[in-house]
Order: sequence, then structure tokens, then C-alpha cells
Amino acid sequence: MSAQPALHVIRKTADAYTTLRAQIVAGLLGGENSKRRRKAESKPVTFRPDAAQPFDDRCLSWQTDARTVSIWTVHGRVQGIAFTGKPSHLKTLAEHRKGETDLVYRDGKWFLHATYQVDEAPLNTEPTDWIGVDRGIVNLATTCDGTNHQGKDLSRYRRAQARRRSELQKKKAAGSRSAARRLARRKAREGRHAANVNHKIAKQIVADAQRTGRGIALEELSGIRGRVRLRRHQRATLSTWPFHQLGTCIAYKAQRAGAPFLEVDPAYTSQTCLRCGHVARGNRPDRDRFCCRRCGLAGPADHIAAVNVRRRARTAWAFVSMPGPPPAQGKGDATPTRQPAATGSATRCERPSHQAGRPRPRS
Repeated sequence: MSAQPALHVIRKTADAYTTLRAQIVAGLLGGENSKRRRKAESKPVTFRPDAAQPFDDRCLSWQTDARTVSIWTVHGRVQGIAFTGKPSHLKTLAEHRKGETDLVYRDGKWFLHATYQVDEAPLNTEPTDWIGVDRGIVNLATTCDGTNHQGKDLSRYRRAQARRRSELQKKKAAGSRSAARRLARRKAREGRHAANVNHKIAKQIVADAQRTGRGIALEELSGIRGRVRLRRHQRATLSTWPFHQLGTCIAYKAQRAGAPFLEVDPAYTSQTCLRCGHVARGNRPDRDRFCCRRCGLAGPADHIAAVNVRRRARTAWAFVSMPGPPPAQGKGDATPTRQPAATGSATRCERPSHQAGRPRPRS
């Protein structure tokens, strides 16, 4: 091998052993006396002939005008290999590609996973208002404007996949290797489908914020799976709830568009009245409805929660962008300066003292 491919081989091998050691330390392969861990430690790491391979610009060159690539192989450089893609992807590839490219073999086809770098748009430090977004299981995202992105289609798709997966698991238990391979392919296909749904929702929300000059506010839901206890039939639904991926998609798309992004305290957002501020579990008699027991305000529970998220974002942003303390007086005239506004990072607003506790997941 020449020098550059040899470096890639060394790096890939070292990363594989680093990953194995991290899995052992984290206990993912069992305890010290487990059969799985002893098997992993006793055998050297091997790579499949069709495993993904990383290439840099020295080993793989792009000819975007001709839509061909030149790839280094152990048998010499292969030139003039044609590639294709969507027109929008090809345009982005030609303008912003940067870094390594991975050659991946999947489902009988070869794919090139290219990375690109796009400059961020200038951050809108003075948003006109905020778009509060409430994330849920039945309704994946509900905005304070009344836009409701339902998750019925995704839930229906997951139930169909679960039925097929159950059939394949029975065949796998009987010793069928083809059933194991089909299970892995179905798992990857289901993950790609959910990611596509999240990208579509995030793209629409960020486009609305960019068009109207507003920021985007979400509930901070990290660790919610470990805080709640559910019935047995609800566990699978919660474990497949893609709220974190949706929040990540909205965050980086907002950063690219220059829209401010905040995460606020989620406590009691769906149980707080917009009119009188009364907080009670009885304000939400069921999953869909909100009805204040004090003033009688009624409406969709998810929309009420989204409006409360918007209110908390206003308070949090005012706290972040408030003027800083005056500098120490010394020689010369010193003028007060303003603290820089948050640049797309997550910011929590303080929870009121009478609202201690954690939110319950909305199924």
C-alpha cells in the first residue's frame, strides 16, 4: 500500500479496538465472567470484505461536472465511476463538500456518504416572537400557531413493522440465518423512515420561523424515559418515541438558518392555564382536552402546552439578552455593554418554586 491508505488501515483498526474496549468498560458485553465478553476479548477484531471504507481527497477524487469519481483500490486506481443523486444533493455536493467520504455497500448497492460544510446564517438576535413547539407521541409536534404534525402514519407503520418483526423473530429462534439478516434490514429501514418524518417536520418549522423572523422554543425532555414508569404495553411506544432526533433536527436546521433556538423547562406546560395561570392535573381531563377548573378556558391540550412553551421562551430570552452589569469605574468614560445573546444553544428558564416536580409523558 501507499502511505495514505496505510494510514487509513491503521486508524480504522485502532478505532475498532477502542470501540471494543469502550463497550467492555461500559458493561455492554456483560460482566467479567460472561460468555459474550470472553468471546469478544479472545478473538481479534475482523472486518467484512464489504465493510464501509473511509477515503480522503487523496484516495478519492470527485469530478462533479462529469458526475464521476476516481477511487484508489488495492489493485490500482479506478477512474470514471459514475454516480448520481437528487439535483438538490448534487448541487450541495458541488458547492459545499468537505472532508472524508465513506464508501458503503448496502442492499446490493454502493453508496458514497459525503460530508459537506455550510456557513451559518447570521443569528437573528432580535426575534419578533417565538414559535413554541410541544412534542408528543400521538402528535409528534404541535406549534403555538395551531399547526399539528400528527404521528398516526408513523405509528401505523411501526405497528405493521412490529407484526412482521414478530414473525421473523420466531424463525430466527428456530435457527434461520436469513431471518436474522431480514430483521437487521427491517430495523434499518424503520429507522430511516422515522428520520425522514422528523426531517420533514423540522424543515417546515424552521422555514416558518425564518420567514416570520421568530425563534424556536422546545421543551427540554432529556432523561424523560428514565424518570417515568409506564404499563407494559406502553413501554415499546415510549422507547420508539423519536423526540430527541426531532429536537436535534430542529436545532441544527435553525442554526443553519440563523433562527434563535431555546429549550425551556417542560414542567406543567400542558396543565397551566393561559388566562389565569392556574396549575392543576385536573385541568387536563384526558390526553386531547384542556379545561381550566378555575376560569373555564378550554382548548386542545397540545396547543395550550405549545403556547406555554412560547411564553417561557420569551422570559428566557429576555434573561439571556438583558444588559450586563456596568464595568468598574476607572480612568476614562466607560459605557455599559450588553451581554451577547445566546447563539443557538439550549437555555432553560427557571422553574417557579410552586411548580416543583417533573412532567409526565403525553402518550
